[in-house]
Amino acid sequence: MKRLLLLGVAACALAVPAGVSASTITRVMQGLDNPRGLAFGPEGGLYVAEAGRGGPASGLCYSSADPGVGFRCYGATGAISRYWHGQQERVVTGLPSLENPSFATPASGPQHISFQGRGGMYVTIGFGGGPPDSRNLALPGLGSSFGQLLKIEPSGRSRSVADISAYENTNPDGAQLDTNPYGLLALPGHQLVTDAGGNSVLDVRANGSISTVAAFSKFLGAFGPTDRVPTDVVLGPDGAYYVSTLSGVPFSPGSAIVYRVVPGATPVPYAANLTQLTDLAFGPDGALYVLQHGTGPFFSGPGSIVRIAPDGSRTTIDTQGQLNHPAGLIVAPDGVLYVSNFSIAPAGGDVLRIVP
Repeated sequence: MKRLLLLGVAACALAVPAGVSASTITRVMQGLDNPRGLAFGPEGGLYVAEAGRGGPASGLCYSSADPGVGFRCYGATGAISRYWHGQQERVVTGLPSLENPSFATPASGPQHISFQGRGGMYVTIGFGGGPPDSRNLALPGLGSSFGQLLKIEPSGRSRSVADISAYENTNPDGAQLDTNPYGLLALPGHQLVTDAGGNSVLDVRANGSISTVAAFSKFLGAFGPTDRVPTDVVLGPDGAYYVSTLSGVPFSPGSAIVYRVVPGATPVPYAANLTQLTDLAFGPDGALYVLQHGTGPFFSGPGSIVRIAPDGSRTTIDTQGQLNHPAGLIVAPDGVLYVSNFSIAPAGGDVLRIVP
């Protein structure tokens, strides 16, 4: 199975275990619909992709063949919100979203966001419901709005840069066809996208053409061969790409890996023995911070952040048990961390500011 799931308080004095650094935590955004990836805009604002809340059961709905996705309904409720000068507002609305209208499930919609220059806002729209051709079978007339890389103009209008999910028909990982565009890194003249369903990292050129940067083979998990599930990609201080992986069912503790990727070469493990990675970011000190969605199998346990120093030593950031299904992570130039929290909670998501 290839699938990605996804209360502000001041820090109080707590006993901190050995190897854990104390932190100050405040909530800076709230009331978000399934918040996912984070990015700083060119003007310094903090942006978050909201996967939305889908639509009503009386609308266009379908039951996915993936039992982990289940029944979902369409609605144009995906959004991008911004925190700037102490104010929170939705700056982009009307993006496609799929969600179960009865209870919170892993919504599909805007998954990640990245900027390249002024006016260069890019957003991935996920799918997570099977092979590319199932989009329009499940959602006639609307299915192709999912699985896309979008560019959002300064006016708020969006246009497709590339149909990421359609590229899965080339089968980069050589396994079953499955697609769920997720992570995103905008660079001058091109963008990198992770397809968490397709187990691949893709390069999208300015003309919309797509090529494979890396594909990840299955590994032997507790239930047999399972997927790596790449979640996000960042540019490292050394010029290489670093890719976080969730790992597949049952998402066993210790089965997630960060890979170092150089185009044209086989991906190399950079940090192993991690759990359910949904995001990663380098800090100004050169350390790599990785976000663990949960710490137990099947998405159980609280989330956590692990700092991996350049020498490979690790420190767990003190998050005081406040990370509940976190999805997005970013590090500011001053070393402050921001995390999107409650990523499978329509109207209940928030963003936390963490000062380690």
